[in-house]
Amino acid sequence: MTDQTSPTSKPKRAPQTNAAFILKKSLLSAFVALILFSLMIGIRTEAGPTGQLIYWTRFGDLAIMAVIVFAGSILTELFRQWLAKRHHAPILPENITRGASSLGRLVVPLLLIFAFLVPVIFYKQRYILDLGILVLTYVMLGWGLNIVVGLAGLLDLGYVAFYAVGAYSYALLSTTFGLSFWICLPLAGILAAFWGMLLGFPVLRLRGDYLAIVTLAFGEIIRLVLLNWQHVTGGPNGISGIPRPTLFGIPLTAGESGLAAHLGIPFSPTHRLVLLFYIILALALLTNWVAIRMRRLPIGRAWEALREDEIACRSLGINTTTTKLTAFATGAMFAGFAGAFFATRQGFISPESFTFQESALVLAIVVLGGMGSQLGVVLSALALIGGFELFRGFEQFRMLAFGGAMVLLMIWRPRGLISHREPSLFLATRTKVSSDLVKEGR
Repeated sequence: MTDQTSPTSKPKRAPQTNAAFILKKSLLSAFVALILFSLMIGIRTEAGPTGQLIYWTRFGDLAIMAVIVFAGSILTELFRQWLAKRHHAPILPENITRGASSLGRLVVPLLLIFAFLVPVIFYKQRYILDLGILVLTYVMLGWGLNIVVGLAGLLDLGYVAFYAVGAYSYALLSTTFGLSFWICLPLAGILAAFWGMLLGFPVLRLRGDYLAIVTLAFGEIIRLVLLNWQHVTGGPNGISGIPRPTLFGIPLTAGESGLAAHLGIPFSPTHRLVLLFYIILALALLTNWVAIRMRRLPIGRAWEALREDEIACRSLGINTTTTKLTAFATGAMFAGFAGAFFATRQGFISPESFTFQESALVLAIVVLGGMGSQLGVVLSALALIGGFELFRGFEQFRMLAFGGAMVLLMIWRPRGLISHREPSLFLATRTKVSSDLVKEGR
């Protein structure tokens, strides 16, 4: 049999790999970086002594950042092509994904080393340590919500409810029964997971906009309960005097019983910040590790199947009830952990800390970072939380700039900062389908 093709069939175009394609993609990445970092690096502001706004520009540093992104994008694309040629494989989506994974294995250890060294490098800069703790908190919340929204495809607008359950669980257990942070932390996660399952049962038959409305209502119900159940939650006055975490039972306070006295070093309030930084870093890494491991398990593949098509998922015999409940419970558990950490960090909580704005912010981090992308959540949290804090000097114009940045980002990167999703499973080698065999005369 000779190789015959239909006159109406058109050969598939291979993805572009020439210099023009690489240059176009790199320029687009540099332009997006220029917009994102224009307010974080290009313009700095602060309040003057008389209340006026003082600002100065750093366009040189902004240009250097854009050049770094441009060069990095070129090197990344060249690395992907080199990796494909090394394995004698064409530049296909699955090969690009493997190339990105290999590059990630090189970059992730460097990022982890930098994260562990942040308290050492910025030990005397309390503001940066506080900002790092805040960013890591939202990274953890984003990774938790990413399980529900990014992997399972369930739009949850009331995620802050589980955040509040974790915070109030720790606050009430610690102040009422005198339990330590390390005992209350798993209890807060378990209670938040329980409430996640309670939310999951009423919404088993809902999807899309209807699911979003119900989850939004659930978040508001939790907030109103906390606001009106005054003899338990304190109502609008909140709960104060929440205990701080200890290191192996040793408090990080001044005096003979403190950690500094045991180590024979001068006491500094920064010691507590360093401990909090490493606690939230460990919790965030735990969230990431569990999410990645569960994604490779059958339940993780069931989440992704549910996200793509619920009807097809049900027709394959997958129990959608269990799948939805596990997604809600797992995401809620990590929100409970983050809420317990928030309570011990602040030392005071009130219903005003758990409004719909927090849910919207965490959802924006997940969507703008890329649905289902763990790295995208980190980049989005750095851009939204870090940039939002650095833009604090503009006060009334903060939300305007925040919304404008999100609109521009969704125009230029509609699928998020990290648009590709790494498959949970893929074939080690390409297999020929029937059409390829027919063309080869087999």
